[in-house]
Amino acid sequence: MVVRDHAEEFHGLPVTDFHTARAKGDLPAAGSTAWRVGLDWEDEDEEFPELWQAFLDGVDLSQVTALVLGRWFREEPESLSEALPLVLAAADRMPALRALFLCDVTGEECEISWIQMCDITPVFETFPLLEELVVRGSAADYEDKDRLTLKPLRHEKLKALRFEAGGLPATVVRAVGACDFPALEKLELWLGVDNYGGDWTTEDLAPFLSGAKLPALTHLGLQNAETQDRIAALAAQAPVVPRLTGLSLSMGALTDEGAAALLEGQPLTHLKTLDLHHHYLTEGMQQRLRDALPDVAIDLSDAEDPGDNWRYVAVSE
Repeated sequence: MVVRDHAEEFHGLPVTDFHTARAKGDLPAAGSTAWRVGLDWEDEDEEFPELWQAFLDGVDLSQVTALVLGRWFREEPESLSEALPLVLAAADRMPALRALFLCDVTGEECEISWIQMCDITPVFETFPLLEELVVRGSAADYEDKDRLTLKPLRHEKLKALRFEAGGLPATVVRAVGACDFPALEKLELWLGVDNYGGDWTTEDLAPFLSGAKLPALTHLGLQNAETQDRIAALAAQAPVVPRLTGLSLSMGALTDEGAAALLEGQPLTHLKTLDLHHHYLTEGMQQRLRDALPDVAIDLSDAEDPGDNWRYVAVSE
């Protein structure tokens, strides 16, 4: 699986591409949509700083609640450090901003493992009222300034956080685990594989499985891992699980071994959702899950061949 399509909805709002809407002369009310600001392949004359300035000039920023940053580079990937300062510099003009997506770039535009990120700590510091943050990409083979980094911090208002990566660095996983997010309700980590920078270990997941520093957490996603069976076994005994309403162990190489560990562990009948999509479960094990958890909405879509010895995660390169 690759990320094929741009987001159509974000933070409960439809996404409007500013470049397209401007060209049509059809800009919606500023607060009625999540604004996507990104370069268009067909318009090679405009660079991102120009497009961003046009957005600042053309939209009532005081009403913008959700922002989706699209592609800021042309042919070759460039570090997010080239574009992020422009967004941060406009923070005082966007007092209503509550949701930010960095960055809505599809596989056709740039492979997820090639998206060059940067230190995103200033995002939390600059937007203290931010409630939702999505971060996509984590290039592993570039200079330090192009790597995804985060320093441990406290943020009072953040409710939803998702990192999407083909390989999430251990330094980032540990930093998230060391943060204080007293309001965080939903956390999802696309952990990825070592070949694309995912050098985390299962020990790094301990803070999320304990939930000690995440008092409001109700949905946990530890996804997209080759060692999904091991993660499932840890989740089966995790202290955080009894207070969750949603658990996602999807997108990885989950087999009958991991599913059996879930069924043999602590009760999961309290869950509203259990997301296991993209898995390697036999039909028999899928039925066991349905029978054991009849009142839980279980996502068992995107089933792969359980007999396949080459098992892959949903998102890597």
